[in-house]
Amino acid sequence: MNSFKIALVQSVAHKNREENLKQAILNVEKASSLGANIVCLPELFLTRYFCQSEDTGCFDFAESIPGPATNRFCGEARKRGVFIVCPLFEKRASGIYHNSLVLINPAGKISGIYRKMHIPDDPGYFEKFYFTPGDKGFSCFETGFAKIGTLICWDQWYPEASRIVSLKGADIIFYPTAIGWRTDENELSKNNQLEAWKTVQRAHAISNGIYVVAVNRVGFEESGKSGEGIDFWGSSFVCDPQGVVVCEASDKREEIILADIDLRKLEETRRNWPFFRDRRIDAYSEISQRFIDNDPGTRN
Repeated sequence: MNSFKIALVQSVAHKNREENLKQAILNVEKASSLGANIVCLPELFLTRYFCQSEDTGCFDFAESIPGPATNRFCGEARKRGVFIVCPLFEKRASGIYHNSLVLINPAGKISGIYRKMHIPDDPGYFEKFYFTPGDKGFSCFETGFAKIGTLICWDQWYPEASRIVSLKGADIIFYPTAIGWRTDENELSKNNQLEAWKTVQRAHAISNGIYVVAVNRVGFEESGKSGEGIDFWGSSFVCDPQGVVVCEASDKREEIILADIDLRKLEETRRNWPFFRDRRIDAYSEISQRFIDNDPGTRN
């Protein structure tokens, strides 16, 4: 099969976890009724973005994989005949928690688990307090429609991650996301951040000749301090292997957007832009270093 349909669920996270779960299941039902073969939900969609502060009580939100949420979505995937990219706050063991996702197949089984590898620790995004870095590496999963790479949010900024899953055969990268503007930022800063976020992912699509899918949440979530919080900018989108945005959601509304994925486009692009062919794999050993000090090729 050369072409198939994917759905991006851009949603608001409410304070009530059960409400978020019910809404996500309804969105999967809607997406499948529109013909989607693969449905992707946003990062940590079952709760509000609790990482705006450090609170040990928030570990209560985590659950095991498999667990109650995956059981619900496995049933839904089987009922609707779709793949679901389902991000979760995973409790692996007492004191070990991950920002994870599961890929659930139409048979109602878990096809794979990915644990977020790059963990931020920035103002309003205190994720290192909550999440152990992933230890399953960068993987891609077979769906029967295509091989998909599954990365999460902060992974979006790292070309190494997109390159590795592409080299492993991925045709599409899905990036479930929770990103937005803090209330203390000015309009210029907001615009620059949004454009950088779009640009870096379009660049991943171009440099790897691959489809890229970013699925963000939307809406304002307070931090606990009066008037402060994050306004999640939505803007979920799909771009093709030449970086062309083929569909995009608004920055304000809950939406389900759909895109047709045509693997012939990927083949055509890579024939004309054969970046993988021309890689100098003999010259890249230094990329594994944190920083290159005292490079002998650098003039004083």
